[in-house]
Amino acid sequence: MAAVGVGGSTAAAGAGAVSAGALEPGSATAAHRRLKYISLAVLVVQNASLILSIRYARTLPGDRFFATTAVVMAEVLKGLTCLLLLFAQKRGNVKHLVLFLHEAVLVQYVDTLKLAVPSLIYTLQNNLQYVAISNLPAATFQVTYQLKILTTALFSVLMLNRSLSRLQWASLLLLFTGVAIVQAQQAGGSGPRPLDQNPGVGLAAVVASCLSSGFAGVYFEKILKGSSGSVWLRNLQLGLFGTALGLVGLWWAEGTAVASQGFFFGYTPAVWGVVLNQAFGGLLVAVVVKYADNILKGFATSLSIVLSTVASIRLFGFHLDPLFALGAGLVIGAVYLYSLPRGAVKAIASASASASGPCIHQQPPGQPPPPQLSSRGDLITEPFLPKGWGTAISGLSLTTLCWRCPVSHAWDSSSQPSC
Repeated sequence: MAAVGVGGSTAAAGAGAVSAGALEPGSATAAHRRLKYISLAVLVVQNASLILSIRYARTLPGDRFFATTAVVMAEVLKGLTCLLLLFAQKRGNVKHLVLFLHEAVLVQYVDTLKLAVPSLIYTLQNNLQYVAISNLPAATFQVTYQLKILTTALFSVLMLNRSLSRLQWASLLLLFTGVAIVQAQQAGGSGPRPLDQNPGVGLAAVVASCLSSGFAGVYFEKILKGSSGSVWLRNLQLGLFGTALGLVGLWWAEGTAVASQGFFFGYTPAVWGVVLNQAFGGLLVAVVVKYADNILKGFATSLSIVLSTVASIRLFGFHLDPLFALGAGLVIGAVYLYSLPRGAVKAIASASASASGPCIHQQPPGQPPPPQLSSRGDLITEPFLPKGWGTAISGLSLTTLCWRCPVSHAWDSSSQPSC
């Protein structure tokens, strides 16, 4: 992927990245279609696999690992990976890398310090996810966690003065109704429940995680919009703060136990799989998300809910009853409706079969002009990434924002955003 920042910085191209300008129109269309299908598969697998793997690792018999150590290890591995990618961008020149990091991290310390608040929130969110998944079935957590769409929308309205369409408000109400039905089914379930699991604690943790996800994503966008830092630099800076804050949280919550039993107490291959998924899953999503529009991402979320439910039945003996199916169906429908572009909504409302046209929103007075496409026709992405990787990009989309659309979307090769 060539992740082009607002300031013109370009991330290293990943394997398989295709420049649309270098292909014939037919082959470019076919290549983009294949990349969209690959993006869909990656988003679905990453969304579902992290939750299922955490649930599996936390419910295995035997010694239970410390969740705070897993959060710290994921931050360390993520930071090291971004450091290696920056090293590759500098063509293996250590001196250039050191000078670059000194300038970007220390000299421009104000930009670096701006990342402390979202990093703190993302670290808290990652720990809350472990608490929630340890106390809720994976399918229930997957459905309930979609409340992050509601919290992100509300914070976007309050902090960024965005507007939502009536259909989007209706989809948010539908989303809340579906989650409430699923939680009612969970509270009224008559099946056996492990003694060490508390659904009330799990619900509180997932709600807090959704609130932190929504606020952090919108705050992150607000303070860093227009920043010239590259994707990997921002993630390295977040990783530095995340590691430090994770260690503080480890010391505060489980410091005595970790000191007596060891940092890697309870680690098994399944636990390492969770850590690697957290560390590299989000970076992998960052590589493919530029090829996924909002409808595709909404469809991926819906498929991941279905996949998590089916896998939970097979792996954990989850009982699927009509009430859960109704609630999950409402959430899936709400996610899809919320992700519909406004042009498509107007087309549906008018019963027209024509495709939605390009975005016609005007730039508000006093706002800087929107970023332009590169000459190669590549999609532009934001120059930073969020840290809530377990949610497949929690709270903050990576694609360029339209001036009025309350959702994010990619810019197509004709230099017009498809709203």
